[in-house]
Amino acid sequence: MNILEACRHNPVKHLVYASSSSVYGANKKIPFSVHDNVDHPISLYAASKKANELMAHTYSSLYNMSTTGLRFFTVYGPYGRPDMALYIFTKAILEGSPIEVYNNGEMRRDFTYIDDIVEGISRIIPNAARPNNDWDGTHPDPGTSFAPYRIFNIGNSQPVSLTTFIEIIENKLGKKAIRKLMPMQEGDVAFTCADVEDLGREVGFKPSTPLEIGVGKFVDWYMEYHK
Repeated sequence: MNILEACRHNPVKHLVYASSSSVYGANKKIPFSVHDNVDHPISLYAASKKANELMAHTYSSLYNMSTTGLRFFTVYGPYGRPDMALYIFTKAILEGSPIEVYNNGEMRRDFTYIDDIVEGISRIIPNAARPNNDWDGTHPDPGTSFAPYRIFNIGNSQPVSLTTFIEIIENKLGKKAIRKLMPMQEGDVAFTCADVEDLGREVGFKPSTPLEIGVGKFVDWYMEYHK
């Protein structure tokens, strides 16, 4: 709200903000599309991201403010947060500590390398959101609006199982993980996959970094950064 108010009272040409794939919540239709309804979040984090999108739309409508929300899908890479899976797993494997593998490793995630996220953002910034002149309130499209508001997914569109993800880390480290199989966590989803057709059509870009390459770059950074 503070950011929206700051944009309202200053000559901001385009607000680009981070949303999340978590907003798709209980949706089962794959791949996840920005044109799908996202009114069934299953975590407070997801609800907060959905709330951001709703507030942005309101400001776009009331003040003709150009806003674009980017739903990121499982971002990873060098300088990643220490509380994320890749960082936790790498650290634990090197230390010989067990890793907690939820849903017995059967979850699939659309892992997206940080460079692809940055490339998508940098292309979106100068491309300000515009009203969709074909928007119809009798059949409302959640991804666009009569206002200068829109939503894009940024994901690799290549879901990988958690088990495979761990194996790629093991191969790069040359060391096996000690796995502690766990049940599904409350508020988590079993499968994510991004439909990025809108992003490709708008800015001519789709994430494509293979997981093996991205994980390799993370591990190289980790080993150097932590000596």
